[in-house]
Amino acid sequence: RYRGLTLVLTFLCYTSYHLSRKPISIVKSQLHPNCSALGPNPHNDSNSSTWCSWAPFDGDNYKELFGALDNAFLVAYAIGMFIRYTGGMVLSGLFTALFGLGYFWGIHVLWYFIVVQVFNGLVQTTGWPSVVACVGNWFGKGKRGLIMGIWNSHTSVGNILGSLIAGVWVSSAWGLSFIVPGIIIAAVGIICFFFLVEYPEDVGCSPPLHHVMTTNEKDPEAVTSNEGPLSISGRSSTDHSDSPTEPTEEPEAISFLGALRIPGVVEFSLCLLFAKLVSYTFLYWLPLYIVNVAHFGAKEAGDLSTLFDVGGILGGIFAGLISDYTGGRATTCCVMLVVAAPMLFLYNHVGQNGIGTSIAMLIVCGALVNGPYALITTAVSADLGTHESLKGNAKALSTVTAIIDGTGSIGAALGPLLAGLISPTGWNNVFYMLIAADVLACLLLARVVVKEVRGWCGYMARKRGSSVQLTESVLDGK
Repeated sequence: RYRGLTLVLTFLCYTSYHLSRKPISIVKSQLHPNCSALGPNPHNDSNSSTWCSWAPFDGDNYKELFGALDNAFLVAYAIGMFIRYTGGMVLSGLFTALFGLGYFWGIHVLWYFIVVQVFNGLVQTTGWPSVVACVGNWFGKGKRGLIMGIWNSHTSVGNILGSLIAGVWVSSAWGLSFIVPGIIIAAVGIICFFFLVEYPEDVGCSPPLHHVMTTNEKDPEAVTSNEGPLSISGRSSTDHSDSPTEPTEEPEAISFLGALRIPGVVEFSLCLLFAKLVSYTFLYWLPLYIVNVAHFGAKEAGDLSTLFDVGGILGGIFAGLISDYTGGRATTCCVMLVVAAPMLFLYNHVGQNGIGTSIAMLIVCGALVNGPYALITTAVSADLGTHESLKGNAKALSTVTAIIDGTGSIGAALGPLLAGLISPTGWNNVFYMLIAADVLACLLLARVVVKEVRGWCGYMARKRGSSVQLTESVLDGK
């Protein structure tokens, strides 16, 4: 019961985080629309091409300013991932709403929106390490890839809901596109504060095995701890039921450098940097790309962009399922990244040839781009945070998660910034940048992939050797 409650509340928690991040990508096209399509300027302003734009985004440098807005949030997020705060969801709701209030207060100065984005990025860093650590505390390693692949759909669900909610008011009162998500995330934060249980021990439940015991490699049935053989209940078989309970010493939180020494942390962190660069560029710029290239309206472009997140849900589940079956997290990520590069090229060149083609390409690209991103930030982070070298130190999980997602957030900050700087030279160049990032993400996992492949080859060789021995034994017996 508590496991189910933990999954639901953490799902809603991070859904609301992404729900509050999405509106800015929907509203961009309304901050600088094509005013000439709306008719003559009712104010008789000499600059008829930008009379309906929202200052300060009414100049020719509006794409650079949009990139600065994205970067203000994402750089602050990347920095704050290593310095976490409390009350993040309520404060995030406040700053998201403050951005929207700029519409009703008639604010037209850039620094106001930049400052709001910086503080919003800082407080939103409280979310991801907390929810991953909480889920990792409740669930063992067995079906972690599949469970977290389904659970991680909160990212795409939040993006979809954020797009749809923002789209309702984008053309009438765009300030509400921020205020309503701000209210939602603050309300979910209050619910989580009262009902979310972080540790199984807090409610008298047994923690997953990776927190309290390890498995003897030679005898998988013999579960051991530092105290000696353990029974299924986790107590030493040499203890008596009436023995007084000794107070156990709390493990110290792992250091930053100690977390970096865990095998795979550096490789997956750097891979996520480039994978998240691609994912967040789509998150913040896809609706504007659809408006500029396919010539849809702001609401229609926002609705169509949700298909990329639908693909992200499918990709996350597929990546988790395959990696659970094969045991190759890095190989699964690498294969999806390799296939994603040509698909991004195709989407840019033929994706706007028809609504059917656009829908199909968006779903496929969303699955291939967000699948590795989802797998690394969930199952891989939880695997590394409960690595055998940590000897059951559950406190390491949050630190490892913060390092991996914090490094990824640097890429998330770079992607939208580079898109804002490159897009004036043409959208083709933006896609070339995304393809290059995908290839780099794949190359950074090469060492881990080789290690996994060698492990599979060794396993198959041992399996064949066992089969040969069994056959010889049967023949000798005859």
